[in-house]
Amino acid sequence: MLPPLSIIHSASDIATLFFIFGCLLFSIFSLVSVFQFHVKTLKSYLLKDFNSLWTVRTLLVSFISLWALSELLRLPILRRYPFPIFGSLTLTQQINLCKIHVVLTQGFFEPGFLVSLLFIVNISIRKRNPNDTWAMDICLLLSSCLPIFCLQVFFVFFKPKQEARFTEGFFRSYVIEDEDDGGSGTVLCTYPLLGTIIFGAFAILYIVIFLLSCWRVITLVINKGLRYRIYGLALAVLVALPTQVLLLGISVFWEPSEPAFQLIALAMFLSVLSCALVGEGVLVIKPIVDALAIDAECCSWRCDDSSREGNKDTAAI
Repeated sequence: MLPPLSIIHSASDIATLFFIFGCLLFSIFSLVSVFQFHVKTLKSYLLKDFNSLWTVRTLLVSFISLWALSELLRLPILRRYPFPIFGSLTLTQQINLCKIHVVLTQGFFEPGFLVSLLFIVNISIRKRNPNDTWAMDICLLLSSCLPIFCLQVFFVFFKPKQEARFTEGFFRSYVIEDEDDGGSGTVLCTYPLLGTIIFGAFAILYIVIFLLSCWRVITLVINKGLRYRIYGLALAVLVALPTQVLLLGISVFWEPSEPAFQLIALAMFLSVLSCALVGEGVLVIKPIVDALAIDAECCSWRCDDSSREGNKDTAAI
């Protein structure tokens, strides 16, 4: 019979695995929809104007999928029991997994899908054809994640010499549990406070820029449905990011073996997951559905320019 602590950990980890699986299924559906729509636009005169953002939408879904997969690295259930992937790792290997998890989630994958959301919102209201600069946009998108990624790598893998001046929680990204004389045990992942401060600064700057971009879209479009979608997307970002930063900050007050930490980690994961799924729904699935609906309602030889322009706002984002 498992001890109570293991039961609590297992329940939290199983719930996380369930939500990761659901996120991956939805992301696969989104990717398939993007590629099918891209192929369909090559044969449709009407839909060609709605295909300009397919590369950035692919990046958005890819970042979300990779972020969900990287959450597997922190789950102790995959290292405590004989799973095929993480079943027999040494303590050093488990420690490196925790460090990689912090760097990838807070330094690259999550900033990547957040910046992708911002790019899609900004590109969709450009006057010129976004296809003309898609390569530059993707390079700018990836390069915008490099500063926070480099900072996370430096402070997680290369601790500065002044570390002794700070409390342990500033740099701690793992805790070793149940270590025996043979050097075996389970490593539980934590979130260093300094990494939280770096991510929090990014989140504040991002929220300001994202809300300004959403306001620009709302002032330019006249379609009420699109406005409601932008309101929902902005609300999701505005709620999820501050909640995540708050939970990251207070997580340092508990050890990762305590039930409170497990609940905080699960709540933090769900807050980011909700933002990611809303982003996929609003900026990937809904625009494709709207564009296909427009294509079904009228053939290209019957649609004049005025009707196409009137519907473009609906399917652009």
